[in-house]
Amino acid sequence: MKYDINALWLEVSAFMLDYKLLTSVLVVVLLHVFKRLVLKVIRKQSSKKGHDRRNQINILEQLGNAFIIIALMMIWSSEIQTLAISIAAFMVAIVLATREFIQCFMGFIYYLGARPFRVGDWIQMNNIVGEVVEMDWAKTALLEVDPDTFNYTGKHVYVPNSQLVTQTVRNLNFLRRYKLHSFKIVNEPAVNPYRILPAFSARAQAHCEYFRDVAERYKGLIERHLEQEFIQIDPDILLETNELAKVVVSVSIFCPTTEAQELQSKISSDWMSLWFKAIKEDEDQIRQLDESSA
Repeated sequence: MKYDINALWLEVSAFMLDYKLLTSVLVVVLLHVFKRLVLKVIRKQSSKKGHDRRNQINILEQLGNAFIIIALMMIWSSEIQTLAISIAAFMVAIVLATREFIQCFMGFIYYLGARPFRVGDWIQMNNIVGEVVEMDWAKTALLEVDPDTFNYTGKHVYVPNSQLVTQTVRNLNFLRRYKLHSFKIVNEPAVNPYRILPAFSARAQAHCEYFRDVAERYKGLIERHLEQEFIQIDPDILLETNELAKVVVSVSIFCPTTEAQELQSKISSDWMSLWFKAIKEDEDQIRQLDESSA
């Protein structure tokens, strides 16, 4: 008898494997009918006793649906496994093909969370400086700015958002109005530069006097934002020599960004005027000494 039951079970299993669609339909119908009968009995008993068993009925109904799904998955397990492997391979191929787009989207998600800049800010990405004019999930559009003069070049640069995660992004928004501008003047060591330094410092400071009040306020705004004091309003002048024994004058000024080049030209002109004036004075003095000695 035991052998007959085992043989019958093997035949049923073989039938189910050979006719999976028909087996699935039969399982769904039988389990659905059984579920309805059980729920109908519970509803009748609860209505007779006056008990509210809607929660229990809902739970049993959901469990019945889950059992039907599990039974179907057991019947179609081999096909589901094959399909899962195929889908996994397909998804890997899709990810490899769209890797750059996924990185751009992740960069956009990072931007939404970190907010390193906004549309209208000046930023630097790699060696590109520009104003952010547009941003979507794939790219950031910049209106290019010359890093030396801080003037617009008229070119649009489109940077993939993936660089927001992989590259350093510098927010230069505070340089839109004022900047720390530095330049150098190189001369032959014809005169003592310290002799003309006081007059040169006075002239340089006079050029910066008209925007001093605004620069003070903007300096305070930047330093409060960065929580660090590092800006000097008065022109910072340093005299030194280079490896060729030439006199090097280093000038740093905190000035309006749009006027940096003009101020550099004026201050350089003052230095050269004082320099050649000192050379002429030395030549006149030497000439007078020669004439007196003669």
